[in-house]
Amino acid sequence: MHLNSRGKILLIEGNSEETQSIVDRLRQRGYEVIWAQTGVVGLQLAANESPDLVLLDVDLSDMNGYAVCRFLRVSEKTKEIPVLMLTDRGSVQDRIMGLGVGANDYLPKPLDLGELEARIYANLRTLALQAELKQKNRQLEELLAKFEQLASTDSLTDLYNRRRFFEELRREFSRSKRYQMPLCCMLIDIDHFKNVNDTFGHHWGDYVLSELSKILKETFRISDIVARYGGEEFIVLLPQTDMDGAFTVAERLRERVAKHSFWFEHQLIHITISVGIASFFDLLPGQAEETLIQCADKALYQAKANGRNRVEIFSREACPTFSQQPSF
Repeated sequence: MHLNSRGKILLIEGNSEETQSIVDRLRQRGYEVIWAQTGVVGLQLAANESPDLVLLDVDLSDMNGYAVCRFLRVSEKTKEIPVLMLTDRGSVQDRIMGLGVGANDYLPKPLDLGELEARIYANLRTLALQAELKQKNRQLEELLAKFEQLASTDSLTDLYNRRRFFEELRREFSRSKRYQMPLCCMLIDIDHFKNVNDTFGHHWGDYVLSELSKILKETFRISDIVARYGGEEFIVLLPQTDMDGAFTVAERLRERVAKHSFWFEHQLIHITISVGIASFFDLLPGQAEETLIQCADKALYQAKANGRNRVEIFSREACPTFSQQPSF
């Protein structure tokens, strides 16, 4: 709705005394009125002037009002503008035709100016209510999106939480199972993290977790699913990535973390991480998606047993129990 008037109205009608009286009456009531005497000019003004409402005569000199209304309804710029058709054709069929091409209302001539004002007001009020409803729907959608983000995100690291990770895991695992596409899972653990908390305090530990999460976001692709798994553990799902590719990015991450300076409250520490990786193709037929995490966890255990600050790949030879029974 235009702020400097009660509304902008486009009148598409030939020149006549009645037309002039409509223009004068509406302007007296505070409406901004644009007057087009042909259908072509009316369509141009509708597209360029963004009126709040169109008063459209059925009988124009260059084209009929039904055709003008059709053009208004198919254009992205004008399809939402209310159209009131004016005509001296009084048959029911004419009214049906006008409403059928998209008119919002239909007024017979000669016009009663009081009724015309009431119809204009009613249509503009409906337009305003629709705009308000759209705005409230947008706000609701934004609020729901925010709640969904809060429900899916770890508050400290701004990464996905466990619940969201398992949703993504089920989706990606199903895709890999169906199309036999590569999929790797990576478990990451901060070495000796308890010492950080015990020595410097939990606020230091929170800073390390937050800073490491930034490194993880910068290291992995947008298509990778990165989450805080719990405590000082992080988990990453790498769709369409084979073991060689996963190992390469894990080594790059390990080296970057080891070289990174963690500054907090004028103090400097360095940390290292241990990483375990498992592939979808490590699983036996019938084993579930949780087994992929268990395999990555076994590899992480090997990384810590072998001295920490290293990347280990899941091996069935090192974990023979995983080759005996499918996990359902």
